[in-house]
Amino acid sequence: MTDTFGRFSRDPTGPANYAATVTPDDVLDLDTPTRALWVGTAGDLALTMWGGQQVTLVNASGLLPVSASRVWESGTTAADIVALW
Repeated sequence: MTDTFGRFSRDPTGPANYAATVTPDDVLDLDTPTRALWVGTAGDLALTMWGGQQVTLVNASGLLPVSASRVWESGTTAADIVALW
């Protein structure tokens, strides 16, 4: 298959190549740090950023350009979360 987006950079401003449904977890990190997260059902989103900071994005929804290593079950009320990288 030809990579239609092959001419685009692989930096955070380029298109994502992979996606996976996220199950928030208080123990396990994501398999791959994200380039962005899609939140289909708005709510709070408790994250560990790739840089190590823990943050809660209040009433998050839609496409969020964040590099996260974990989505926490505790503190997350958002749903239908998809990791993009």
